Amino acid sequence: MSKMTGGISDKEEPANAEIQALVEEVKDQITGKMNASFNIHVGNDQCIHARIYRNLMREVSVHSIEENKTKEDPITYF
Repeated sequence: MSKMTGGISDKEEPANAEIQALVEEVKDQITGKMNASFNIHVGNDQCIHARIYRNLMREVSVHSIEENKTKEDPITYF
């Protein structure tokens, strides 16, 4: 396949740090939202799992919480 300016290459290679940073910046501009899950220590041996959501307006809210967890409990999608 011949190369053309602005075309797609057949060659695949891992992204370097500069390309990865560019992808992350563009991804944030495109999606602008985020779901993240956390294991939060709340005292003694108790933890909760919390799923936090950030929308396009950068407003943050708690989506869901699972109680009675320990720090060893794996975080699963909930």
